[in-house]
Amino acid sequence: MPRILFTCAYDGVHWHGWQSQAGGDTVQDVLETAFNAILRMPLRIAASGRTDAGVHAVAQRFHADVPESCRMSPQNWVAALNAHLPASIRVLAAELVEADFHARFNARGKIYEYLINVAPVLSPFLAGRVWHRPMGVPVAVLREALSEYEGLHDFRRFAARRGNEPEVPPEDYYVRAIYAATVEEEQGGEILRLRFHGNGFMYRMVRMLVGTAHHVAAGKMTIDELRSMLQQPSGAKTRHCAPPEGLYLKEVIYQ
Repeated sequence: MPRILFTCAYDGVHWHGWQSQAGGDTVQDVLETAFNAILRMPLRIAASGRTDAGVHAVAQRFHADVPESCRMSPQNWVAALNAHLPASIRVLAAELVEADFHARFNARGKIYEYLINVAPVLSPFLAGRVWHRPMGVPVAVLREALSEYEGLHDFRRFAARRGNEPEVPPEDYYVRAIYAATVEEEQGGEILRLRFHGNGFMYRMVRMLVGTAHHVAAGKMTIDELRSMLQQPSGAKTRHCAPPEGLYLKEVIYQ
């Protein structure tokens, strides 16, 4: 069965996350329904990782094993799937990969972006797509806070429990490397684009990193307090989690 790696984008406003669930209103459910409509048989897909309800993807990756009898080229699969998908989900590209390739386990890193809007009034066209903070955010302090995340750290205080964690996790279970955590001002300073490039991110980790850094920028926590959360990972988890609507899965890196 040929294995195809797909790239897709979706507007998370319309969906209850990636992972399939009973209600059938997730991105995975809708994609698998499209495959079913084409193949007249059920087919399961495997993604590079989950995204929560309200979170968007610019380039989510997933693979599927299609029947040998299906003679469509990868590019034909793009057109066929999009013909069965709503406008808020688009398949962008497809390519043949080796039979042992896995969209999740072969990933070497990911890039997430988080958008904060500081305009006094939020445009209705940005509703559900940015975190609106009309009181403003001191960018220099935010940048300093984000820089503390860079490097190899135990991020257990910045990861929510999904419920499937091991009862006794390995010593390095929560250790991740963040290669860059930056912020850029756009549109005259009204948009702050936070960018995280790392080798992997845990459940709600990016949102908790953003929420905590914002708490520092708001003057409600010091840089030293944030630093101690990284240096002393056995303490209480952060209580500051940014909302999902500003988060975008930007890229999955395989090489």
